[in-house]
Amino acid sequence: MSKVVLLTGATGFVGRQVLNALEEYGAKVRVVIREGTQDQLSTRKAIETIVTTQDLFAEDEKWWKEACNGVDTIIHVAWYTEPGEYLQSNQNIDCLIGTLQLAKGAIQSNVRRFIGIGTCFEYELTQGILSIKTPLQPLTPYAGAKAAAFIALSQLLPQQEIEFAWCRLFYLYGEGEDPRRLVPYLRTQFTAGKPAELTSGNQVRDFLNVSEAGRMIVKTALSAEQGPVNICSSIPITVRQLAEQIADEYGCRNLLKFGVRPDNIIDPPCVVGIKHEISH
Repeated sequence: MSKVVLLTGATGFVGRQVLNALEEYGAKVRVVIREGTQDQLSTRKAIETIVTTQDLFAEDEKWWKEACNGVDTIIHVAWYTEPGEYLQSNQNIDCLIGTLQLAKGAIQSNVRRFIGIGTCFEYELTQGILSIKTPLQPLTPYAGAKAAAFIALSQLLPQQEIEFAWCRLFYLYGEGEDPRRLVPYLRTQFTAGKPAELTSGNQVRDFLNVSEAGRMIVKTALSAEQGPVNICSSIPITVRQLAEQIADEYGCRNLLKFGVRPDNIIDPPCVVGIKHEISH
């Protein structure tokens, strides 16, 4: 690929996998990252340019116009995602404002295509099986800010003749995952021979390896697809079944302790996405 792709969040859980997929496609990548994180990307062959900033969400449209100069496609992955904090954090508003500044800069630089990253939490989750036509009903500041970004960008960018797609992520796991999340917790406990204390595990979820999510995002970016896209497996599985699969890798189902932790009464019983084939 001779065209330049600008990627934000390249050092994060999802962004690293997006960068991996861009390398597989032979893309030229310009990354925007926090100052001091350059060493994490020193061996990445796809990177043509590294743009650093103290806080990319604090930059204005003039800064982004310069950063986007010569860019064909933007894949905007960066967002505040501190586990245990991000769903209710005020920083979601900063991320929303910063995203709109990025979009304004992209318009001024005549970027051709903009890919944003959303979440399944934007949907009305009581529907259970979620398609891109499922109504939106965000219930947290995180989901609300993501939905607001989607609505604003889906109106703004096409008017400026910029193609826009919005990739809604479901339940991701895999390389680089925060140790406080479910799958790393299970593996840590099993490796140490300690019990894993869980809820009932009856929740039905749509789990997807983050490496596959990265490939799906890049496939979307390099396609002609526009509008919302579900980044999901479309395979319903209970948390219990997932935990049992991982326990079987270690031969220690006896360490699974279901029902020790109370179920979250506001946790939806079923969240499964419907994906569709991405056009080219």
